[in-house]
Amino acid sequence: MNIRDCAIECHEISIKHGFWKVSQSIPEKLCLIHSEISEALEDYREDKMGHFGEELADATIRLFDLAVHEGIDIEDEIRRKMNKNIDRPYLHGKKL
Repeated sequence: MNIRDCAIECHEISIKHGFWKVSQSIPEKLCLIHSEISEALEDYREDKMGHFGEELADATIRLFDLAVHEGIDIEDEIRRKMNKNIDRPYLHGKKL
């Protein structure tokens, strides 16, 4: 399965389970993605690496769901950004 198909499937499952019947704004959806990242951080801090991966998956699923809902081809966006990053200098201005 490619990224595009995975994102579409995430969105279809979200619709099927009623997550788009509840009115939520884009900022609220972004906060939910952020909350999954925060949960991953807590799992990392508590050395719960099995749950850490699950929370990263939750964040990705929410992100894919939002992208498809907004008509964004997330696979194209990821590839475009990766190609842009290839030409950036080492650490692109960050200090070691």
